[in-house]
Amino acid sequence: MENDKKIAVLIDADNVSDRYIKYIIDEISNHGIPTYKRIYGDWTKPQLASWKNVLLNYSITPIQQYSYTTGKNSTDAALIIDAMDILYSNNVDGFCIVSSDSDFTKLASRLREAGMYVIGMGEKKTPTPFISACEQFKYLEVLVSMASKPTETKIIKDEPKVGMTSIDKIIDAIKTIITEISDEDGWAHLGKLGSTLNKRYPDFDTRNYGYTKLTPFVSSLNHFKIRSTKTNKYIRNKEFK
Repeated sequence: MENDKKIAVLIDADNVSDRYIKYIIDEISNHGIPTYKRIYGDWTKPQLASWKNVLLNYSITPIQQYSYTTGKNSTDAALIIDAMDILYSNNVDGFCIVSSDSDFTKLASRLREAGMYVIGMGEKKTPTPFISACEQFKYLEVLVSMASKPTETKIIKDEPKVGMTSIDKIIDAIKTIITEISDEDGWAHLGKLGSTLNKRYPDFDTRNYGYTKLTPFVSSLNHFKIRSTKTNKYIRNKEFK
């Protein structure tokens, strides 16, 4: 089962605020079990002092990495080395890399090449290459927003990330996927549609558009028909004849 995956959670303290940690851990629980929880930074810096209580409360291990040279990010190097050590230990099924830094793009790609399930988490400023290198990517602001107001009404439609997959692209993609996987009557399994959409757009998450579930999100687009049975839901393009 997906939520039984053993996941190593590696956090870049230089690029993530401590206010997000609850939402990071809660989200990981939807995907698997966090067997490693490590955070990397130069803990001698005053700006990281606010992390102390958070680390104790969530049992996260701080990894000290001194900034040996100005302008060089030794924290990134330490996280990458640890990730490869964990990979070769064969103790996990996947990784969650928490950062808004594109420096982890190659790491995410390498872990996926090794068959690892890779989730990325970062703020909306995260560069597209890192997002694309992950199997799934979650925006931290969205996790906070939906947790504080878990409704099915749009709440962030005026705050899109530059580069976030647009609604128009999603609609076109859904139409194409339905055509590719539907039966002779034009009906496609809604769950398969969702998983296929996520493979094509790693940052696709209905919460990015203000919805907690796929069905109400797709219904809101007004381009599709949805049919429910006792066990499954199906979707069809409205223009199908």
